[in-house]
Amino acid sequence: MSTTTFTPQPNAAKGMGSANGKIQASGSANIPENKHRREQRTPTDWVVDIVIWLLVAFVIVAIMYPLWFVIIASVSNQTLVNNGQVFIVPKGFSWYGYEQIFADDRIWNGYMNTIVYSLVGTLINLVVTLPAAFALSRHEFHGRRLVMLFFTITMFVNGGLIPTYLLYKQLGLIDNWLVFVIPSAVNVYNLIIARSFFETSIPEELHDAAQIDGLGYFRYFLKIVLPLSSAIVAVIGLYYLVQHWNDFFTGLIYINTYDKQPLQMVLRDILLANSAFAGGSGSTAGAGYGQELADQIKYGVIIASTLPLLVIYPFIQKYFNKGVMIGAIKG
Repeated sequence: MSTTTFTPQPNAAKGMGSANGKIQASGSANIPENKHRREQRTPTDWVVDIVIWLLVAFVIVAIMYPLWFVIIASVSNQTLVNNGQVFIVPKGFSWYGYEQIFADDRIWNGYMNTIVYSLVGTLINLVVTLPAAFALSRHEFHGRRLVMLFFTITMFVNGGLIPTYLLYKQLGLIDNWLVFVIPSAVNVYNLIIARSFFETSIPEELHDAAQIDGLGYFRYFLKIVLPLSSAIVAVIGLYYLVQHWNDFFTGLIYINTYDKQPLQMVLRDILLANSAFAGGSGSTAGAGYGQELADQIKYGVIIASTLPLLVIYPFIQKYFNKGVMIGAIKG
């Protein structure tokens, strides 16, 4: 019996090695480049970025500085403020404006009234606006376009001040706190935003599934639609809250009792009283000093009226941003 011994050929091995080398080389050439690799920035890119950041900084300063100036002016010496010596930090620190504002007993009653009017009014607004918007978003509601037309007409046509006053008088709303919440139960602008959200952001398949489970429109709205609509509810709620909080005209025209006046009317009376005191000072020096005190109270009034809203906003900012984008893109 004979055995055969296999001896590898050096040239063959060398050829295979060179072939493998070609395969590896070609394989490495086909590896895709990393798309996330940071590209080399050119001087033009840096210039564009710098210009953008400068514009953003300018817009931020233009928006924030007026509010900051009111804050520092409300606790600064008004002589320095009027002379243009107060820019970044308060000078001649003084709490006089806030002392005069909060020393008036009516201020706390005004705060309480406005809080009640705003919270109750916003609750009524949401209870009325959201179901109406949901109904108008349903395509099977055949008369929805006509109803929406009637709502839209009210945005452009008004009955006038005197007919409105006579109507409120017949309804018993004169000098009644309900005048702050019932006539403004629905804002058509907010109704349109909510309707657009329900039309475009709530899948119709959810309604089909709800019908299979035996849910009617009312239960479908409460159990499925509302939990998915937290963003738009927060946005509309904030709009209504700000509307009620800043409502000055209603108290001026329809409320006669001081105990029912909202905060804005109380602050107005305080400001007018101090302005009258400044104008009634005998000497020129006394009048100038009185006017400076009135100016400090004026700045304090601005902060006292806006501070609660500034405190509330950060807690609903994330919902507000999301809801605003929904209304802007799909509205």
